[in-house]
Amino acid sequence: MNYKKTKLVTISTVMLGLFTLSCSSDILEETPRATYEPGFFRTETGVIGGITSMYGHLRNIYGQAYFYNTTETGTDEVTYGQSADQNFLVMDVSGQGNITPQDSRADVLWTAAYSNINTANGVIENAAEVGISPMLTAEANFFRAFDYFLLVQTFGGVPLDLGAGELMFNTNPTRTSVRNTVPEVYTRVIFPDLLTAIENLPTQPRVTGGATQTLARLYLAKAYLTYAWWLDNPNNIPTYPETNRIDPDGNDARFYFQQAYDLSIEGIENPGPFALQESFFAINNAANDRNSEILFYADHTETSEFYNGGSLTYSSGGAPDNFAGWMMTWNYTNLRSSTAPVGGDIIGSVQREDSQFLGRPWTRMAPTIGAITETFANKDQDSRYDGTFTTAYRGNWPKAQVDQTVLYNANNLPVAPGDAILTFLDEQPGENIVYPDDQGNSNVGAGVLPGRADYVIGPEDISRIVYPGLWKLGPYRTNTGDDLGQPNAASTRPFNIAKFSEFYLIAAEAVVKGASPEGGYTARELVNVLRARAGVWTFDNKENEERNDDFSEQLTSETPSAIDINYILAERSREYYGEGYRWYDLIRTQKWEEIAGSYEIAGSQFGDHEAQTITRSIEPYLYLRPIPQIQMDRLDMSPAELTNYQNPGY
Repeated sequence: MNYKKTKLVTISTVMLGLFTLSCSSDILEETPRATYEPGFFRTETGVIGGITSMYGHLRNIYGQAYFYNTTETGTDEVTYGQSADQNFLVMDVSGQGNITPQDSRADVLWTAAYSNINTANGVIENAAEVGISPMLTAEANFFRAFDYFLLVQTFGGVPLDLGAGELMFNTNPTRTSVRNTVPEVYTRVIFPDLLTAIENLPTQPRVTGGATQTLARLYLAKAYLTYAWWLDNPNNIPTYPETNRIDPDGNDARFYFQQAYDLSIEGIENPGPFALQESFFAINNAANDRNSEILFYADHTETSEFYNGGSLTYSSGGAPDNFAGWMMTWNYTNLRSSTAPVGGDIIGSVQREDSQFLGRPWTRMAPTIGAITETFANKDQDSRYDGTFTTAYRGNWPKAQVDQTVLYNANNLPVAPGDAILTFLDEQPGENIVYPDDQGNSNVGAGVLPGRADYVIGPEDISRIVYPGLWKLGPYRTNTGDDLGQPNAASTRPFNIAKFSEFYLIAAEAVVKGASPEGGYTARELVNVLRARAGVWTFDNKENEERNDDFSEQLTSETPSAIDINYILAERSREYYGEGYRWYDLIRTQKWEEIAGSYEIAGSQFGDHEAQTITRSIEPYLYLRPIPQIQMDRLDMSPAELTNYQNPGY
């Protein structure tokens, strides 16, 4: 693609090649253009191209691993992994460096969002004049609200004026900027844009993956919920720019919690083409991508580098590639087995493969022990642990042209292709696992139990270097064939952004915070819809076989009669672990320090299995990310004005 850069609010706007729509297809067709001029928005082709480009901008945020890191590292779900660089270390807020405007990597969001916001401004400003329907224009309203919602959660109040006037399309470089307050961002753009989107968007998506009324309803419910928490401010977390936590329309927090609830129930009862999948496995099974539960995603494809947005054979790690799934993939290729019980050749028994269970290792992020042992405590009945992690690493050496019928593994016992070479146990066994002092015969410090041919690691023994992988985000291609495929390429799967299931948890959270429920939709009843589904097993990832069990009754009976916010947050983690929700969930509810203030994990060397308790220093100012240095450097303002522009503490 070719690019033209224009400064907007002192931000470099990158148009992702101008796109046009094909009237004979239900997918977005992208047409690269050598140049792009603002006047192009005063044509029908330009406006439609601007709308289409908004879908492309999602790839610069979702699946971009450094932004993904900011949404997960430092929470109760994730800490830094053995190979973490400064981008990941500082986000853990555990003494490995300070988050600064230079390295918070929130610059990924700021740059991509403001580029798209200005495009949306141009579309909305010109659409009627060139004959674009309100239905099509509503997609731009949705995207503008979507980006501003991300920005206001991440940075606090942000600019609505890009240089040409509030919510106006800007065509000239501007070296000054003024930040609006949080209530102004919500009430002047997020709420009205989403209300417009709900009114005008279609029930059925215009194109595959297109914005719908249901999607806009979900985001307005999320925005109402988040704003209600902001007004409530239970732990007195500071906001910036400083302002009284008073709604301009005079409504209190409970009003907005009720709005979030009502909208969520409306979404559940009017789903359009969307529905819950029958099992948790089905939601994240790559062969079932773009299923009825997924409302929104940043799309990719294995069929075309152009439409994928990047190479199909290699990636060095950068947007618009989808490479977030590498981050929590440890280097399983270090696993070794032998060609004979004694004196055989030592070979790699688990080769790098573009299977959903494997993928490209980077070891930048790691799950905490608490996530494995506490969040997913019930692994026998609740399918969400099995549907989230890779816990069995299976031999695939024939795909690397290694001609061995069997290899010899733990206890010098034979293993065949497809057998488990290493298993992460669901529970800590009653008998002690025998671990080596260093790498051992497995080459990764894994242990042995009597009679087992697979090496094992207990859930309380995971480390920053060896841990269950994130199956959810693993790669998948239908054109891999019988070999190892393209494991060095970025994932060609869509990165999921929004799911229908969230209506249930938003509504339940709103009830916990004081919304009045309707009959049949209490907090417990809403949560139990998802817990019942979690009890349905259709496939067992660990055993790599079909499984038909139903523990719905058991799981729903164990749900507390009185639901509190901590229980809602635990359910959200079980549903959305590792998908980029967690930091936003913890800052919205102001539970970050309480829930993630400490965690356990073993060290960074093979053979480390002694859990360490790590304490985080989560100061109130960290609830906002710093304004990125790239933005600060482009501002031509006085030192005092620059100081006031930056979030306090940075």
